[in-house]
Amino acid sequence: MNLAFEWLGVRAYEPMWQKMKAHAALLAVDKSDEVLWACEHEPIYTTGKRAVDNRLDKALPAPLFVTDRGGETTFHGRGQVMLYPMIHLRRRGLTVRKYIHLLEKSAIQTLAAYNIKAERRCGLPGVWTNKGKIVAMGIRVSQGVAYHGMAMNMAVDMAYFKAINPCGLGQKAVNMQDSLDTLPTSKSLAETWADFSRRLL
Repeated sequence: MNLAFEWLGVRAYEPMWQKMKAHAALLAVDKSDEVLWACEHEPIYTTGKRAVDNRLDKALPAPLFVTDRGGETTFHGRGQVMLYPMIHLRRRGLTVRKYIHLLEKSAIQTLAAYNIKAERRCGLPGVWTNKGKIVAMGIRVSQGVAYHGMAMNMAVDMAYFKAINPCGLGQKAVNMQDSLDTLPTSKSLAETWADFSRRLL
């Protein structure tokens, strides 16, 4: 199936969320195509409606936005690449578990392309290096369509993560720049990640 990719640059979170919801609703009734969007966000914390409160500080250094995805409170900001696939799971015959597995695999393969070894951890969504969590994940499925997606830390200001427990286990978030002397651009990283994602999905 064709999966068009688009790099959207730096976007505020709420308009991007509204854009995803609108596209997913059209995709569910076959009035739109599957797409793969990538962007960075202005600094913001997001959380799921029923998420466990994993904030360490009640006063956060950036706005908090309650969204409709799964998962706990996390941070999005400059230096972090967001990958947002809009995928019709029902049409593809994909279970949610299989879909998450493929998303994680795409992130692992992308990091491997930059000589960073990463892996899954049993029972924990996302992707990890031996230094900490490098990719966070949160999705929502509505009418058979999955939206939201993944966040890969490339060169994020880690001070923002000090206000939250990013994986619920006291483990820290880490950046690609912790392992690389030279970083790709955000757009280049997104394009590489999108290529691996399209091969898997």
